[in-house]
Amino acid sequence: MKPLVLRSAIVAALGGLLFGFDTAVISGTTQALTEKYSLGSFALGFTVATALIGTIIGALTAGKPADTYGRKKVLFVIGALYFLSAIGAALSENWYLFMFFRLIGGIGVGGASVTAPIYTAEISPPRLRGRLVGLVQFNVVLGILVAYLSNYVLAQVLSEDVAWRWMLGVQAFPAAVFMLLLFTVPESPRWLFLAGKTEEARTNMARLASSPEEAAELEGEIQEAIADLAQDSRPAPFFTAKYRRVILLAIAIAAFNQLSGINAIMYYAPDIFRMAGAAEDSAFLQSIAVGGMNLVATMVALTVIDRFGRRKLMLIGSIGYLISLGVIALLFFTQGHNFSGFSSALVLASLLLFIAAHAFGQGSVIWVFISEIFPNRVRARGQALGSFTHWFAAAVITWTFPWIAAGLGPGMAFALFFVCMVGQLVWVLKAMPETKGVPLEEMEERLTAR
Repeated sequence: MKPLVLRSAIVAALGGLLFGFDTAVISGTTQALTEKYSLGSFALGFTVATALIGTIIGALTAGKPADTYGRKKVLFVIGALYFLSAIGAALSENWYLFMFFRLIGGIGVGGASVTAPIYTAEISPPRLRGRLVGLVQFNVVLGILVAYLSNYVLAQVLSEDVAWRWMLGVQAFPAAVFMLLLFTVPESPRWLFLAGKTEEARTNMARLASSPEEAAELEGEIQEAIADLAQDSRPAPFFTAKYRRVILLAIAIAAFNQLSGINAIMYYAPDIFRMAGAAEDSAFLQSIAVGGMNLVATMVALTVIDRFGRRKLMLIGSIGYLISLGVIALLFFTQGHNFSGFSSALVLASLLLFIAAHAFGQGSVIWVFISEIFPNRVRARGQALGSFTHWFAAAVITWTFPWIAAGLGPGMAFALFFVCMVGQLVWVLKAMPETKGVPLEEMEERLTAR
């Protein structure tokens, strides 16, 4: 593998780091936001979910610009959105203005979830694609851990009335670095070929391929796919019987990802630990433990995803979900608001198992899987559909979690997540195909109807 391939994948994955930071940093500000803007549980849920509404917009709208203007240009715009969101949210005095800037950041997150995996998949050799696309997820979880660490440090050294502003504002620094680094990586050769920029495509392919023979082989596959597309110059219809299977696969894996409750836990980790009897400082430290476990389990998954395959990781993760969610629900049902030191520690241990199961399974597989299953002609739209499904479910669950936990109790919330993960296990066993090591141009023959 050429060093440029790895460097390009790492730069694209920095969009994932900003993605993870943006989604997790709000967890340290919920109490301050409640006091600053006089929010109830439902209004707090909506405030936190505002960024997720932005992700829906970003996921729906990123695909067409990525196809029209190129992957790199869209990634640069995403970096600019992160930068503006961080500065604006940190300085906002008005609740509506705060939500506007969080919405902008969410659009960046949604766009990154579509564009970064596409770019990385298109520059990666098939044998290493799982690991390189998985770098996006690695950086997502690294961003989550950095956000938790940053929140803890800032909460210790700054007063509560200004700490939350710095928690949100520090994201401007990595966003600026991301935009600068994008100038050092090439555009996707696959997109350049599709856009008719043949000479630039060949130049970039030669820079990225490990040998002239590999470059020639990949160009042949891409040109063959383009020739097939040229037989019908009209825009490819997407919601057709031909793509029914891949559409349903993308919707299913994206929906199950959020029905596990992962974003509710990430956004409200300190609040969940407080529900289980943890003190303020302990709640922040336990959140760091969650972020650390997320990072470690993701690193382990990335070392085996191209050897074990996507399906086996999903099976292991599903079983881990069921054990951890079952224990957490049972503890909240039996302990109520009277957690002992042991039961509180058991909640932490179960949440760490949940995070490990998610990172090893869904977290490492989802964006790799969705980026692989769609044919070249509709890949951006397929990625956008999967991202939209993911973020729509995330917004609904994040918005309603505080309300459900306050009204029905946290035990019921985790029991609902448990039931949904039973459904995921059945889906993995009965419907999910293995995509390990299959060239992108060959995937269409396996998964789409003729």
